[in-house]
Amino acid sequence: MLSAGLPQGAVPRIERPGPLRERVYETLLELITTRSLRPGRHLVESELAGHLGVSRQPVREALQRLSTEGWVDLRPAQGAFVHEPTEAEADQLRTVRTLLETEAARLAAARTGPAGISALDALCAAGERAVADGDMDRSVALNTAFHAKVVELAGNTVLAALAGQVERRVRRHHAPETGRRGRQAWAEHRDLIAALAGRDEQRATDIMRAHTQHPRRTYRERERG
Repeated sequence: MLSAGLPQGAVPRIERPGPLRERVYETLLELITTRSLRPGRHLVESELAGHLGVSRQPVREALQRLSTEGWVDLRPAQGAFVHEPTEAEADQLRTVRTLLETEAARLAAARTGPAGISALDALCAAGERAVADGDMDRSVALNTAFHAKVVELAGNTVLAALAGQVERRVRRHHAPETGRRGRQAWAEHRDLIAALAGRDEQRATDIMRAHTQHPRRTYRERERG
């Protein structure tokens, strides 16, 4: 049951006015991507509607849309469940993420000025403090913000839109790995900042490729035992 698995207040009530259908969809999507609603979780319309403070209709519409996009599985006579991606799906997502973010790093190295470097420095410092404080959730959130900033600095809006879609899907798998890597992940971010500041496109490309491929290598090493 939803009420038994989430702490009080974890599901925000939808405030009006606004495009209710869209806001219900965005809220549920965020709960899925942050793993507040974990893979395999049974999604009961009436419970979700009660937590969100809305009727069942926008919840039903949101679940249908999430099903179309691959976030939710609608099973006949059983209901809706958060999609459980296979490791093959996760591996494919990581591959696409590497391609997009490696190109973003190269483009960012060619055009990033002092303001962009300063913004990355601030995010990195905050991430390092989060690791030192043992705050995994904050470290993961800052990691997401750091990568989003690099993509933004690339200056390619199409790449940014695609990277944002992939990042959301990867986040369910990548967040635990980010937390486990801790200081090493942020040290790699520091190396990337140095490459961007030096406008070294090849170095930035190599660092980002190795950085984003790490979760994939880790999984394959575990599989080989």
